[in-house]
Amino acid sequence: MKKIQSIRGMSDNLPTTTPVWQYLESTLAELLQSYSYQEIRFPIMEQSALFKRSIGDATDIVEKEMYTFEDRNGDSISLRPEGTASCVRAGEQNGLLYNQVQRLWYCGPMFRHERPQKGRLRQFHQIGVEAFGMASADIDAELLVMTARLWKKLGIYNNVRLELNSIGSAAARAEFKAALVSYLTEFKDQLDEDSQRRLGTNPLRILDSKSAETQAILDGGPVFSDYIDEESAAHFERLKQLLEAAGIEYQLNPRLVRGLDYYSKTVFEWITNDLGAQGTICAGGRYDGLVEQLGGKPTPGVGFAMGLERLVLLLEELDVVPQGVNNDVDAYFVVPNDETYPMALAMAEQLRTAMPTLKLQLHCGGGKFKKQMKKADESGAKVALILDDDAAAQGQLAVKPLRDGSFEQNLLAVADIPAYLGDLLA
Repeated sequence: MKKIQSIRGMSDNLPTTTPVWQYLESTLAELLQSYSYQEIRFPIMEQSALFKRSIGDATDIVEKEMYTFEDRNGDSISLRPEGTASCVRAGEQNGLLYNQVQRLWYCGPMFRHERPQKGRLRQFHQIGVEAFGMASADIDAELLVMTARLWKKLGIYNNVRLELNSIGSAAARAEFKAALVSYLTEFKDQLDEDSQRRLGTNPLRILDSKSAETQAILDGGPVFSDYIDEESAAHFERLKQLLEAAGIEYQLNPRLVRGLDYYSKTVFEWITNDLGAQGTICAGGRYDGLVEQLGGKPTPGVGFAMGLERLVLLLEELDVVPQGVNNDVDAYFVVPNDETYPMALAMAEQLRTAMPTLKLQLHCGGGKFKKQMKKADESGAKVALILDDDAAAQGQLAVKPLRDGSFEQNLLAVADIPAYLGDLLA
C-alpha cells in the first residue's frame, strides 16, 4: 500500500528542531509581554470576503495564492494568508477597537499557495503584532525599537538591517500611481512579465520587482517622495527623529511599498543577507484606514509580522541558538529489576515535585542493565539515577554522572538528591 505523504509545501517540525521553535516563541512572548502586548487568538479560516476587501482583489495573494473553497453551506471560505485582517475582524467584532488603545499579538500558521523553497512554504508560521488607537509616530517607533531589542536578545542584530519608507495617504498614492502608470506605459514591452501584468492591476508592486531591467527603467521614473502629503511627511520625519534618538540605524528605501493594499504612511522591513533570496524576516507598517474599510469606525493601526521558519533558519545559520536549547534530559532513571519499578515510579514523582524544572526520563519497557545504561547515554542525560537491588533495599538511589568525570557515583536518599543534582547539573 502506498504511503501517504505530507502536502507539498507543508512541512513537519520534528523533535530535533522543535526546541529551537520553543526557544524562539518563548523569547518573543516574554519580550512582547514586557512591552504590555496581550495575546489574541482567532480562527485559521475566515470568510473569503475579509481578505478580498482588506488585502485587495488585485494582489498576488488574492489572485493566485489563497486557499479558498466553498463549505457545505455554499459560503466562500479561505485559510488565512496573513493575520492583520483577522485581528481587525476579531477586534471589531468583539468591541476592542473603537475609542480604545490596544496592543495585541498572535502566533500561528498562515497559508499561501506559493512555489515552495527555502524559507517559503505553503503553510508557514508568523508572530504578528498589532497596535490600535494610536495615530502618532511614537508607536511606530516603539514597534521598531522593540524588534531591535528582539534581534539583540537572539544574537542576530548585526546580521539584519532596517529598511524604511513612507507611502503617504491614499490620495497621495493615487496621484503617484497615476504618474507611475503613465511613465511605465511607454516602456511596457521592456518590463518583466510580472510587471506587465501588474501595470494594470497593482502598479506599486512594480517598484519592488526583482528584474534588473525593470529597476533600471524605474530609475528614470517618478519618485514617491515627491508626492507624499504634508501630514505623512511630518509623521515620517518624527519617526526618523525617534529612531535616531534611540540609536536604531535604518536605510531609506523609496521603492519599499509592501504587497498589501491596506498600508499607508510608514512601511518597513527587517532584512538579512544570510538567507539568500528570502531575506525579509519581519515586515509591516501603518494601516490607518483598514478598520473603517472593514466596516468599523475610523481607528488608526500599525503592526508587523515575522516569519518563524525564516527566523529559525537564521538562528541555525548563524549558530546562535543557546547551548541548552535541545531535547536532552537532565537525568535518566534506570530500573534493572521490574519488581522495583513501583518504587522507581514513586521516587521519580517525588523528585519531580522537589525539582519542577528537572527533565527526568524514567526508563520504560524493561531490559537488562547494560541496555538501559546505553539508553541513558543516548538520551544526552548528564546523570543516571539507578535503582538496582542494593539501592532499593536501602530505599536509596545511585547517582552516576555520565558527562563529568570529576564526580563519583554516590548512593543517596531521595530527599538528598535535589540538592546534589542542583550542584551537579549547574
